[in-house]
Amino acid sequence: MKYVTAVWDDGGFFVDPRAYLAELSKLRDQLPAGAWAFASDPAHYALGHGNSHCVKDLELSGIQVATDKSGGLTLEFAPNQWKHDSGLRISYSGVTHFSIDYEHSIGWMLVDTVLLDEILPDEDGGCVHEIALTDASITVRCADLQAVWGDAS
Repeated sequence: MKYVTAVWDDGGFFVDPRAYLAELSKLRDQLPAGAWAFASDPAHYALGHGNSHCVKDLELSGIQVATDKSGGLTLEFAPNQWKHDSGLRISYSGVTHFSIDYEHSIGWMLVDTVLLDEILPDEDGGCVHEIALTDASITVRCADLQAVWGDAS
């Protein structure tokens, strides 16, 4: 990620969205509408307890890739029982790239959880969404995305 810090550091995680949040207002005219709405939600990066719409600690629970050439992709995240009231479903349109890169393995964790994410404009008018997970990172290059809080499982 370019601005967001989400790293494994000496047996723990260090996350910091402040540099991204400082740049975010400059990206408004460059991000597609759905990506902007999700990234600019004031709760998105509010890391404190009691914020059920912060992405941190959501659990990756499903990946649905279109089997046709529609360019659709859906990522589902289950709520963390200690933090979230509901899960999150992100539907991507016009996907031109999707990857999951495993960087390390944390044996005591049963599921991959979100550390933080970052959405940046792409040169073709779309966006690139990077999600740092506890064991991996997800990268999606797409035309736009729609994020809906609800019963993702």
